[in-house]
Amino acid sequence: MEYFVKALKKYAEFNGRDRRKDYWMFVLFYIIFMFTFILIDVFIGTKYLSQLFGLVMFIPLMSAATRRLHDTTRSGWWQLIALIPFVGVFILFYFLAQNSHFANDYGQSPKLK
Repeated sequence: MEYFVKALKKYAEFNGRDRRKDYWMFVLFYIIFMFTFILIDVFIGTKYLSQLFGLVMFIPLMSAATRRLHDTTRSGWWQLIALIPFVGVFILFYFLAQNSHFANDYGQSPKLK
């Protein structure tokens, strides 16, 4: 849960780097919360809670992915590759799952901090 809160505190910070564990734990908690909101929506017969949660979490998801891509020496603009049908999401997933590099243009490695 600390990873989720940590990412929310940096919700609009597109500078810097995030470790692989920080990013994927944030995504895991996001998926758990989204699934919970979807279940609540199904039980009460609406779809507004999950849509509101997705809308509120859009910027934190983008900023966390940008920081993760910075850790792999890529620009945050690489997220747009997910718009390519069929293969784009898989390529972005590969980039986000790669190991960190030491010092790069985006700063020191978060592993060294």
